[in-house]
Amino acid sequence: MVFKRRNKRSYSQILAEGIYPRGGWLRAISYLWHRLRRLPDQPHRIARGVAVGVFVCFTPFFGFHFVLAALISLVIRGNILAAILATFFGNPLTFPIIATLSVDLGSWMLGQPGALQLPSIVGAFSNASLELWYNFNALFTSEATHWDSLIRFFQRVFLPYLVGGIIPGIIAGTVAYLVTRPFIEAYQVNRIRRLKKRYEKRRRAALVRADAGVKSG
Repeated sequence: MVFKRRNKRSYSQILAEGIYPRGGWLRAISYLWHRLRRLPDQPHRIARGVAVGVFVCFTPFFGFHFVLAALISLVIRGNILAAILATFFGNPLTFPIIATLSVDLGSWMLGQPGALQLPSIVGAFSNASLELWYNFNALFTSEATHWDSLIRFFQRVFLPYLVGGIIPGIIAGTVAYLVTRPFIEAYQVNRIRRLKKRYEKRRRAALVRADAGVKSG
């Protein structure tokens, strides 16, 4: 394959680059912004997609953020690719803030006592995933399924995360929309101006060559 890596990455390298990209987060963010502003769509549609992608980062549906962002963007007529790219707002740097804020706020809104610390939140998601996988396998064996821990996880972590993430998600998505749209509009206007100047320069050069050819003939 033409684009296949010459040296295959190990799982530890993949994990490390997921936490800290090879070129650093500033370069990764710069690359994403470059891709967003060059999308061939109207600024308000791109901005809607970005808003959706940022909002989805505040939901506990890990592993489904791409799908959820694409579906919501499709419903509100945003740019789907912009929504998918914007889900990278949820990364190892922002996740601790998003998760802690969402669970704390959700616990308060639901009247649940005591807020969970980040290690407890991460551990709860990990244990819930393992128990789901165990129960799925138990359907095909003689092993008994266990749902008590999953019920506690849903009541104590997942539901507060879901409820508590709505308000900050809407706020962050709105800010992302208000910031992104004027930047995209300005970039597209400047790009069109540059393309027009380039076209005029080439047209004048073609006319000069044509006149030179007539005179020499």
